[in-house]
Amino acid sequence: MAALQRLLALTPLARGVREHIQSWLDSRFKETGHQNAYFPTLIPYSFIAKEAKHVEGFAPELALVTRGGGKELEEPLVVRPTSETVVNHMFAQWIHSYRDLPLLVNQWANVHRWEMRTRPFIRTLEFLWQEGHTAHATAAEAEAEAKAMVQLYSRFAYEVAAMPVIAGRKSKTESFAGADLTYTIEAMMGDGKALQAGTSHNLGQNFAKAFDITFTDESGAVGHVYQTSWGVSTRMVGGVIMAHGDDTGLRLPPALAPVQVVVVPIWKKEEEKAGVLAACESVVRTAVQAGVRAQIDAREGRTPGWKYAHWEMKGVPIRCEVGPRDVAVGSCVLVRRDLPPGKDSKTMGVPLDAAQLAPALHAHLAAVQAGLLEQAVAFRDAHIVDVTSYQQLREVVDSGRWARGPWAGSDEDEARVKAETGATFRCYPFEQPPPDACRTCFLTGAAAAEVAIFAKAY
Repeated sequence: MAALQRLLALTPLARGVREHIQSWLDSRFKETGHQNAYFPTLIPYSFIAKEAKHVEGFAPELALVTRGGGKELEEPLVVRPTSETVVNHMFAQWIHSYRDLPLLVNQWANVHRWEMRTRPFIRTLEFLWQEGHTAHATAAEAEAEAKAMVQLYSRFAYEVAAMPVIAGRKSKTESFAGADLTYTIEAMMGDGKALQAGTSHNLGQNFAKAFDITFTDESGAVGHVYQTSWGVSTRMVGGVIMAHGDDTGLRLPPALAPVQVVVVPIWKKEEEKAGVLAACESVVRTAVQAGVRAQIDAREGRTPGWKYAHWEMKGVPIRCEVGPRDVAVGSCVLVRRDLPPGKDSKTMGVPLDAAQLAPALHAHLAAVQAGLLEQAVAFRDAHIVDVTSYQQLREVVDSGRWARGPWAGSDEDEARVKAETGATFRCYPFEQPPPDACRTCFLTGAAAAEVAIFAKAY
């Protein structure tokens, strides 16, 4: 029973958000030449063990199947924690010549990692994700692919999730097990903690050599391919919740909201009911025909106030109110979820006429999308502090903010910061300060080529 409580279960609302994440990303993957495939859930343990760093990194999180069909298995099967090994087993059979490259595939799947301390969406025994796997003829192509995909994730975060992530490179100790380099998007949650929202890995030739994935180039020489892998999981749903939620409940970006507009009818007298409902149904028809995801809440036995609170908690971006007076003048009231309750969040007298209502709905949804991003950017920027000393870092981290400063520390120095402050190395941001900025490591005093971000994280 305890294990069941740590498994993933998605409500229709969470699944709906996930579907919009999947739809946007899947479309962009295909635009860039990636094709969807599928690989087995159960992986022979010997596959996992082929790449030494990989098995070492994942060993504590593996779930093993040791019995099948009532018998002990000759070799344990690992319930997929990630698919690099089984993918590469297949790549070795699919790749023979430079004509087979680049090989660009993605799969939408579930994975299992034996997390002992779980948190909904963020760390669960099972989660949904996409994982891209590619093979290339040169190191430069693989590096370009890894960077392109993390930048795509960053674009998604900004444009769709309204999350102003910081994209950058992980340290060696924080990199994916078996990768040469790991790139990341780091999102700031409402409590100031960091969330690794997506990663892209340059695997070099590590798995290619372990699985003997070779190809013959145009000159007839035989060599190993260069590879990448990259993924975003249901953790992104948790990120949206924790980045935008407030004391009232969820605040969903319109691009991800399963319901973008909810229409609430208001009447007191029975003779008002038919006219109000007819107007509300007209609003829904106009919205749907304009490509807006809308529905009416015509439930009886619930007051309008109760419905307002219900849909605010679910994060619906726009509420449309229609009462008898609105019907009489042919208008409605639109209320934005991204703004505090009050007159500033309301637009009165929006015409019910489809030619005017449809543009108004689109304009309000665009305003909510932009408003959530604007608020998130302001919050992020107010919670990142540039530091020049270790004492400053400690003070910043203790205050629940991110510390950014020149870094030239070793793996041991990084471990010390984590042990003493609880902050982990998040990334070397792609956006670095100008050359004349401070370049002295805040911990060691040595010359630092880059600034890094440290923060407490989920």
